[in-house]
Amino acid sequence: MDIKTLQKTARENGIVGAGGAGFPAYAKMTDKADTVILNCVECEPLLKLHRQLLAEHASEIVSMLDEVRQTFGAKEAVIGIKSEYVTTVKALEEVLKDYEHVRMEQVRPAYPMGDEVILIYEATGRVIRPGGLPADEHVVVYNVETMYNLYQAVHNDKPVTSKVVSIVGEIDNPATLRLPIGMTVRDAVKLAGNVTTENPAYLMGGPMMGRLGDENTLITKTTNAIIILDSSHDIVLKMHKDLDVERRRASSACCQCRTCTDLCSRHALGHPIEPHRIMRAVANQDVSDLSVFVNSAFCSGCGICEKYACPQGLSPKTIIQEFKAGLRSAGVIAGKPDPAPIREDREYKKVPVHRLASKLGLTKYDVPAPFDDELKTSVQVRIPLSQHIGAPAKAVVKKGDRISAGQMIAEPAEGLSVGIHASIDGTVLNVTDKYIEISK
Repeated sequence: MDIKTLQKTARENGIVGAGGAGFPAYAKMTDKADTVILNCVECEPLLKLHRQLLAEHASEIVSMLDEVRQTFGAKEAVIGIKSEYVTTVKALEEVLKDYEHVRMEQVRPAYPMGDEVILIYEATGRVIRPGGLPADEHVVVYNVETMYNLYQAVHNDKPVTSKVVSIVGEIDNPATLRLPIGMTVRDAVKLAGNVTTENPAYLMGGPMMGRLGDENTLITKTTNAIIILDSSHDIVLKMHKDLDVERRRASSACCQCRTCTDLCSRHALGHPIEPHRIMRAVANQDVSDLSVFVNSAFCSGCGICEKYACPQGLSPKTIIQEFKAGLRSAGVIAGKPDPAPIREDREYKKVPVHRLASKLGLTKYDVPAPFDDELKTSVQVRIPLSQHIGAPAKAVVKKGDRISAGQMIAEPAEGLSVGIHASIDGTVLNVTDKYIEISK
């Protein structure tokens, strides 16, 4: 298969970064890459779906990975995976015997090892320069579920209509389920069991980089987990922050201990992101060195500085994200400076995931969540037209149309965009510029 054909297949079948970013998979496809990396590090606490999917479908995923490698003309493909994922590692060892140009790179169970910049260094020794892209170093990174979806599109002519989701936390039957896109959190949680707290909060994604949702939040192509916590849990409370209060707290309590910077994984690779300097500038209202603020653009948003490192419980990530948003809105481009030398003590500054889970108060929820790969059903779905980075898809159905699961209901728009497909059989109830609603 040539790259243009593969790009067309990925675009029309709605394949995007299923790890959470939502970047259209076709836009990464290039003949300039010499390495393709499959990301199965899944570094956020409590997420289990990617290792489970890879263990269950190792043969299909590895075969597609090698096919992508050949299509790109790349020399090798590397599967990045935590060494503690024993079941998945064993499944891969059996399959990889048949693939000369695909290898496995086992990494420490540390956070944020799943950050593609970090994983690229661990797997290849290459440093992505600040503000740069993997393609700058001739590398392409795909998530496990993205590669599985690509296999389904190429070999079975199946578009993306479902998402694998871990449902964990305050629930009596934690599980990883395959859910139709457009299903509500309320209906998804019912499939996993009974909520075990009277005042639940729903965290969409991981505890470090996720966001709060509610029972009406929709399952999309980028939904990896629903973590159910009591509304009084510290993680939930800290998500309801007043930015003005956090700035004042920085002014009164930041002792400039540098722990936030010392534990920053991007800083350890030589990127000029220094959270302690940003906190100092905010505390003193010091704008004499604007590079401090411009360098906030190089923050990955992993949250280590805020949710793990700071002994005062301050919010450097939240403040940094404000500056990043300001830079974007002002059209300020940080550029691509050369990285500093890699810190010699980098290995000793990695944050163990189990210690992170303990710090976050999540250890008791780290229990098995069995994988059920059978597609669940829903009597009604509301499918967003924008589930990816780029332009929303354009509806090609109208109210009253009778449609089938897998049918394209919105075509890719001009520019960066992908198609959207029906996740259930049914009748179109409503079409807006935001979503398409379907009922059986």
